[in-house]
Amino acid sequence: MAAMSVKIFPDLILRKKSRAVLNIGKEEKRILIDMAETMYLKSGVGIAAVQIGVLKNMVVIDIGEGLMKLINPVIVKKEGVETQEEGCLSVPDKCVNVKRSKKIVVNYLNEDGGAVRLASEGLLARVIQHEIDHLSGKLIIDYLSPLKKLCGSLTFRQKL
Repeated sequence: MAAMSVKIFPDLILRKKSRAVLNIGKEEKRILIDMAETMYLKSGVGIAAVQIGVLKNMVVIDIGEGLMKLINPVIVKKEGVETQEEGCLSVPDKCVNVKRSKKIVVNYLNEDGGAVRLASEGLLARVIQHEIDHLSGKLIIDYLSPLKKLCGSLTFRQKL
């Protein structure tokens, strides 16, 4: 159990699609612990396994309400839209305005293999959507407008 280094853009692994977890064994549980430790040490509120170089559909989240471990998360319902600034451990010191659903319902497995259906809104819904993006190789910079991308806007507003 140890904190891992976080992969930083433009590391190519961040663009790869993660694979479904077919068996939740000791290795997967160890990875979840390592992910949580890494997230806490980096002062994040969520991290996907790909961000530590593991291509498995696993996410950990803690928005201040306790640690959540989501395996094979899938959003099954979305409602409403809002835009808010987001940062990312893999795109350090940068913030991007990202349009996301206000409310979502997500299905996932917990670390014991139990099926969970969770309805969420606000920050939790946003973080879940952000981390699920990572599982498909999507980053916050992909939400930049074509004009901002063309202008070399990787100098977007620095995170305070």
